[in-house]
Amino acid sequence: MPTATAAQPPRPFGSVLSAMVTPFGPAGTLDLDAAAALAERLVDEGHDGLVVSGTTGESPTTSDEEKDRLLRAVLEAVGARAHVLAGVGTNDTAHTLELARAAEKAGAHGLLVVTPYYSKPPQDALLHHFRTVADATALPVMLYDIPGRSGVPLEVETLVRVAEHERVVAVKDAKGDLHATSWVLARTDLAWYSGEDALNLPLLTLGASGIVSVVSHVAGREYARLVAAVDAGDLLTARRLHTRLLPAVRGIMTRTQGVVAVKAALQLTGALDGRSVRAPLLAATDEEVGAVAADLALAGLLPATPTHAEPRPTVAAAQAAGGAA
Repeated sequence: MPTATAAQPPRPFGSVLSAMVTPFGPAGTLDLDAAAALAERLVDEGHDGLVVSGTTGESPTTSDEEKDRLLRAVLEAVGARAHVLAGVGTNDTAHTLELARAAEKAGAHGLLVVTPYYSKPPQDALLHHFRTVADATALPVMLYDIPGRSGVPLEVETLVRVAEHERVVAVKDAKGDLHATSWVLARTDLAWYSGEDALNLPLLTLGASGIVSVVSHVAGREYARLVAAVDAGDLLTARRLHTRLLPAVRGIMTRTQGVVAVKAALQLTGALDGRSVRAPLLAATDEEVGAVAADLALAGLLPATPTHAEPRPTVAAAQAAGGAA
């Protein structure tokens, strides 16, 4: 059982992290200037950590060389002010080791390692994979449990056993199993990060250290306030912030694919000049952009216009909607 008694949970990578997008130019080329500017903006708006080349960073469609250049650009821009983690997870252990060592050489502060996808390794194979990656560098590791994409959940016993490794220090949880989360938190000292914006508040109240968020690209200040409210035991304020942000979560996480929607949101807020993505993804349509804009306005993150000037939701309204966000 963990022995820590501090009022706040451990935060090896900070408390408000963005699963940062990778900016591309109109022709699909990597835009390092835009990446550095976005990283600076995110940190200025309340993030104390960034994850580069995660799923939201379109890591499946960037080359190893592009990942290295992107990581170095972000480290140069904000590495002195924020934790910068490199997404190095793949479905090939050897390739993951190569990326991990390259990230260490570039100066990353930690590694995000997703459950190997598609091949569906059994739990003993997952344990071996994560231990092998953790052995490969001196960097602290955050595991990424997202069975909706990987096809395999990390079971409680697997997490308990891998937590014995001194460099496996955190989990990004996008599994949505609050009961399992509670058991891991009770049996380990792992720092827990919400990887699902719809569950940020529930996971924080269970003892999560923070969030690795997509929606925070446009709501960093609000999420920093939410984390601070939970830390202070002010659940009324935390619930109000959670409720206010429901439309933003809906707009970015349900209107279309998350990367597509959040790049549209960043363009709407002026943080990016364009919303280019790489195939097989397609950039948001005008109709999708309009829907995202309406939701951001409803959350108070964009000025309302006559076409999307709905009132902000109340707790009662959100409950009546059946959790549509």
